[in-house]
Amino acid sequence: MILRWRALRQRGVLGMNDRNARFVLPLNPRANYPRVDDKVITKRLAQAAGIPIAGLHGVIAHYHELKDLPGLLAPLDHFVLKPAHGAQGNGIVVITHAEPGHYVRSNGRILSDADIRQHVSSILSGVFSLRGDFDTCIVEELLVVHADFAPIAHRGVPDVRVIVCRGLPVMAMCRLPTDESSGRANLHQGAIAVGIELSSGRAVHAIHHSHSIERHVDTGHPLVGFAVPRWDEVMSLAARASDISGLGYLGVDVVVDAHHGPLLLELNARPGLAIQLANNEGLLPRLLQAARVTDAPLLSWEQRCELSRKLFGRKVAAA
Repeated sequence: MILRWRALRQRGVLGMNDRNARFVLPLNPRANYPRVDDKVITKRLAQAAGIPIAGLHGVIAHYHELKDLPGLLAPLDHFVLKPAHGAQGNGIVVITHAEPGHYVRSNGRILSDADIRQHVSSILSGVFSLRGDFDTCIVEELLVVHADFAPIAHRGVPDVRVIVCRGLPVMAMCRLPTDESSGRANLHQGAIAVGIELSSGRAVHAIHHSHSIERHVDTGHPLVGFAVPRWDEVMSLAARASDISGLGYLGVDVVVDAHHGPLLLELNARPGLAIQLANNEGLLPRLLQAARVTDAPLLSWEQRCELSRKLFGRKVAAA
């Protein structure tokens, strides 16, 4: 065990306890957690700052508002239901086609009005929330896969997670939906993680359930080498979003929509560590390097993005 720990440390691998003690606790004021833990608050902050976000159709915050749900959904041909305080993709339902009393999920399952009402009720009761507290249901615009993602996006929309430390983007990965993940870009549910080179937006390494892969598990398409579309805008959005969070260490999730371009999806005050496996590289050296840039918070987001490219440079694709 000691030898294994030393080997991981030599590769700069960041563990959860180290993440919490050295970055989450000292850099993330507890009072600012609602800015990222509550997706409704995140959206309002982003709108006020002019940061593009996925469209919001409506919010159901109380049980008595369930009576308004049919009227809210009636004009919508497709939409997403998600808990405001959810985590790891739990509670998210993607509806790709809707008719009165007939809702088709991304996995092909058919839901009725009663099924939708029950799911929203479960969200309100806190079944999917971080702490089991009463929650709010967000009815959000269903985003469209950008054409550049078509060969590797399977039954869902990929997203990009960027780790930002003191305003500097330090590492990124793209999460690709699979059959197993039911079209959701969530690693815990079977999505693919692809490490992304900060300087170019190109894929350098890929994993599925922590094992290295070279091709998409469903489509068979090669993964290493593809480029995230509009990468410069993705980087800029991540830096800008960190400013509204009030946090010094966070994960910024971005979706590149076919019509709207890069959009802020959500923020995370305790981003997971699988991004290191996706990049085949430890996160700790980059975080320590970012921490040494004492004037980073004073720079504009454009300057911070340029500095990130210089600091973290190019990375050779991993085998």
